[in-house]
Amino acid sequence: MTLEFQIEPLEARVLGVLIEKELTTPDGYPLTLNSVTLGANQKNTRDPVFDVMEGEVNVAIQKLIRRGLVGSVHPLGGRVEKFRHNANALLRLEAPQVAVLAELLLRGPQAPGELRGRVARMAPCETLERLSEILRPMLESGLVVRLDASPGTRAERFAQKLAPDAHPLNAIPAAPVRLPTTSSAPLAPAPAAYASAPAQPARDPRVGPLEERVDAQEKRIVELEGNVSRLRRQLDHLAWQLGKKLEG
Repeated sequence: MTLEFQIEPLEARVLGVLIEKELTTPDGYPLTLNSVTLGANQKNTRDPVFDVMEGEVNVAIQKLIRRGLVGSVHPLGGRVEKFRHNANALLRLEAPQVAVLAELLLRGPQAPGELRGRVARMAPCETLERLSEILRPMLESGLVVRLDASPGTRAERFAQKLAPDAHPLNAIPAAPVRLPTTSSAPLAPAPAAYASAPAQPARDPRVGPLEERVDAQEKRIVELEGNVSRLRRQLDHLAWQLGKKLEG
């Protein structure tokens, strides 16, 4: 099956957090909305650092649920809804490949040495040769791309294409991901989608303040949506408790 989609930066952070926590702290997985929010705002092992609210995270989770990348669960005897990822099944990835995807979603493009060391905390990846084996099908499918070395370095880097706007590289947005493929062609160089974008014309100085006002209103709407969702869950729980009392 071929998938054609991209996800937004906050969705990428949420997906990366769910994968990371499953592999590093399985006893606490699946995660509550609060836990996902804390993971999204975590200051270490994250680039960039976020400061988002539960309402914003909830909206991102609902988008991921609609795509099939995340599912919600209600543990037996538990009152709080929890969430888990479906990246391995939907994207047809093995555990080490899911770990690579999580690192690239959480930190952005990385050189092989950096990536190997960070992936190793979630899945076995003892050598760079092993990392190459893990990356090969991801490169062939287009989920991951190879980038040229950063200025002043000699090491190539790898980046994910599921959320190309999560770590801007002064790049033109990449084409939607097409996954998976059965291609066995040699590994290709980084696509033109990561080339430098053309210079943009000067902006009207009045646009900036207007955009800030729009962004503030959108953030407020997201917060309100999250509050409404939380209130609905509370009302559902109260209705359930009332029903139990009436039955008794």
